[in-house]
Amino acid sequence: MSDLLARDATAQLSALKAKEISAVELLKLSLARHEQTHSRLNAVVAADLERALDTAKAMDDLRAKGVTRGPLCGLPMTIKDTLDVAGMPASSGVEGLRRRKAEDAAAIGQVRQAGAVIWGKTNVPVMAADWQSFNGLYGVTNNPWDVTRTPGGSSGGAAAALAAGVTPLEMGSDIGGSLRVPASFCGVFSHKPTWGLVSQRGHVPPTPGTHAERDLNVVGPMARSARDLRLLLSVMTEGVPAKADIADLSRLKIGLWLDGFALDPEVAAVIEVLHAQLSAAGAEVRAISNPVPLDQLTAAYQILLGSVVATDLPPRSQTAMRRMRGIAGLALGLGFGQKSWAAMVRGCAATHAEWIAADEARARLKQTAQDAFAVFDVIIAPVAPVVAFPHDHSPFATRKLKTSDGRSLPYGSMLDWISLATACYLPATTIPVGLAASGLPVGVQIIGPYGADSRTLAIAQAIDENLGGFVAPPAI
Repeated sequence: MSDLLARDATAQLSALKAKEISAVELLKLSLARHEQTHSRLNAVVAADLERALDTAKAMDDLRAKGVTRGPLCGLPMTIKDTLDVAGMPASSGVEGLRRRKAEDAAAIGQVRQAGAVIWGKTNVPVMAADWQSFNGLYGVTNNPWDVTRTPGGSSGGAAAALAAGVTPLEMGSDIGGSLRVPASFCGVFSHKPTWGLVSQRGHVPPTPGTHAERDLNVVGPMARSARDLRLLLSVMTEGVPAKADIADLSRLKIGLWLDGFALDPEVAAVIEVLHAQLSAAGAEVRAISNPVPLDQLTAAYQILLGSVVATDLPPRSQTAMRRMRGIAGLALGLGFGQKSWAAMVRGCAATHAEWIAADEARARLKQTAQDAFAVFDVIIAPVAPVVAFPHDHSPFATRKLKTSDGRSLPYGSMLDWISLATACYLPATTIPVGLAASGLPVGVQIIGPYGADSRTLAIAQAIDENLGGFVAPPAI
């Protein structure tokens, strides 16, 4: 029965429905896989096994009576540790947060109502603020393709657990690539919904109990297939069908965006293979330079993102940022770039007037992006400039990304390719498209117009099922 763990969630649910396996048995298989991989990966960092076993047994009892609780009835799954789960509050890597009493986050309540068996929480960076997943509370999570490298962040534990077969479904979040980067680094699927489609209530950060929906941030599904993304998103929200026609690749018009930001040649090479595959399948694929002015996008996103991130900093750090505004402005005037410490400080210490200006710039960029979608059904773009990189826990300002051709990129380059969909509130479905020359996964994001989540998911499913999908990492 252990081969069941290699199947996607839809196939595991079919096995449950056909009574090939019980919910209790499937849960125990997942727990055994977790035990087998934990010392190497450290992906799942908290568990509530008693409640999970009780839930699984309840789902089995219902099924024995001919009753199905919901579309996820009896399926075991884990949740990113930035979402509150009753009995397992979101810690976001902070000791003081995990000892709270918490109710299910809004999206978690939907999943539980659908019959899912939630048994564990997956690791994240402190306050979900890094493209690596490590903290002083739970330690470092490793990439199942190469344990010396990061699985990405902030949904890194989620992506690692999915790739390793520990869980068939996950729920993560994204404000700076936190769904997309781990999916690309670990070779799995994710969907960043249109902003506002899925409730953020119960996500930490911000401070527990916050009612306002955070700008830029979204909560979305992660899985090992595109059809599973559709399934979980349909549970998390209304309006996105669980089952729908997949796209006809031969009728698509796709804009391929590969320049304007730094990109490792080994990443570009994998995406060019996808380009050829799509063209051979009949899709019209045209290279585009930049869907929006990138300097304006970067400047606006830096203010919008910094304004959100700064509110989660300790008061002392916020005060220090404001005091450094003048020095940072001088540094920028002397030529420090948009990815420098000075730009970060200006973003985090932005005035309200500066935020209003950035929001206006965002509105113009959204319209420009919408014009591009009058020509193309979707835009396909890289997720990150590089493949999964080695663990680096040095201060942010000293970190660099190394490319296969020997270049050194600023760590902040991780914000480049993900900025369009985030700043402009667009849906983006990330799919694995192959392995780089280094043997590590490469993903792309399928970006659609505002509200076109069903479209990007339909295209993702067509590529997944016709051109190749998830590939499991080497045995761990």
